[in-house]
Amino acid sequence: MSTPDISLPDDLLPGDGRFGCGPSKIRKDSFDMLIGSAGHFLGTSHRQAAVRFKVSELRNGLAELFSLPDGYEVLLGNGGTTAFWDAATFGLIDSRSQHLEFGEFSSKFAKAAAAAPHLGDPEVISTEAGHHPTAVPMDGIDAYCLTHNETSTGVAMPLERPHGTDGDALVLVDATSAAGGLRFDAAQTDVYYFAPQKCLASDGGLWLAACSPAAIERIERIAASDRWIPAFLDLGIALENSRKDQTYNTPALATLFLATEQVQWILDNGGLEFAAGRCDRSAAAIYDWADSHSHASPFVTDPAMRSHVVATIDFDDSVDAATVAAVLRDNGIVDTEPYRKLGRNQLRVALFPAIDPEDVVQLTRCIDFVLEQLA
Repeated sequence: MSTPDISLPDDLLPGDGRFGCGPSKIRKDSFDMLIGSAGHFLGTSHRQAAVRFKVSELRNGLAELFSLPDGYEVLLGNGGTTAFWDAATFGLIDSRSQHLEFGEFSSKFAKAAAAAPHLGDPEVISTEAGHHPTAVPMDGIDAYCLTHNETSTGVAMPLERPHGTDGDALVLVDATSAAGGLRFDAAQTDVYYFAPQKCLASDGGLWLAACSPAAIERIERIAASDRWIPAFLDLGIALENSRKDQTYNTPALATLFLATEQVQWILDNGGLEFAAGRCDRSAAAIYDWADSHSHASPFVTDPAMRSHVVATIDFDDSVDAATVAAVLRDNGIVDTEPYRKLGRNQLRVALFPAIDPEDVVQLTRCIDFVLEQLA
């Protein structure tokens, strides 16, 4: 069907119309810095000083951003979070893991662990989309696998070590859409891993992980064992290279540069509290609007579970959310479509730190205008 011809008034348009959940909006200042540095940074060897210094700057910046406890190290490697899930099945899970499954992405790590022939069947605790489960201490579990923010549904969960767990068990946290936008206590995690194309306002193709001393010991012990591990997924190799401020394979240099610029911007403005505060204001704008709307409502009904970095907004049957998203796209407001597999009549809106909270306010006004015109 054709998209209705609706033009939004200029005074309603946000300053920047990018609200995608990944790749995310990249700040113009970061882009300008990349252009200015391209002549001596892009197209150079990642084994040389210029790039290794950038990796060091990123690793140190993340350690400061997350207030990592003594002994924690930041590792990085190629391939993004999907590659890290596979790497974790080889290099972090000893025998058996527990997974909290409450959306598309939290389910993928569980499936990877279930398919690994050298591991026992994982314990999977699931809830319906829009909620999150809670980890349950169990004998024989050596890795508890949590998701800080479920990008597909807009559910966020607090991070806390399961009480009464084996002292050797690790807590592995997928923070792909949370890292740099949601508050957390790093001491409650052993591996806080993510890709930089969300809150870090960069491109994909890289994974980063803040690892505790216990996680480092696990990585080193498994890497030294007789377990077969593909080199690309070998966290022992990633650890060795990270300590040299480099990656095993050639990285996307623009991704490294942009992620570093975003981390530095956050630190220069007050750190994680600054970034999370911006996300809080954006979340308040869109959830308050939806709560008071006659045709819209937050998909996540429990306010305590609502993400402050990814908002999912349902519409009643009188509204075709796909048409609303299409009209917005024709007016330069892009990537508000819902996650495809969730199958809801809804919009999904990124609230990452790079997005101006005032632009989120303008977005709600644009949606109201479109709904009035469609009516």
